[in-house]
Amino acid sequence: MASGYKVKWTDHALAELATTFNYLEENFTDKELNKLAKEIDKVLSLISKNPKLFPLSKSKGIRKAVIKKFNTMYYWEKNEVVEILSFFSNRQASKEL
Repeated sequence: MASGYKVKWTDHALAELATTFNYLEENFTDKELNKLAKEIDKVLSLISKNPKLFPLSKSKGIRKAVIKKFNTMYYWEKNEVVEILSFFSNRQASKEL
């Protein structure tokens, strides 16, 4: 992204994202996978331009971006870097959060 904040994924968030996509591959169509990928890209683009766009979660300094009601991305901004902390899938387990 030419202008804006650099976006960095934690290993934890990447593992959750992979788990979500594996689940979707087994239970949903490619069309739905592509829609989610586009929404993630859209949210990442918005966050890179304005990290304060999404509301703060209950945890101090961590923001919450809901992606298509079934997925939630948690992140924070430090020194012009947005760090994706978690990619939570509401479809799979509500008690993990």
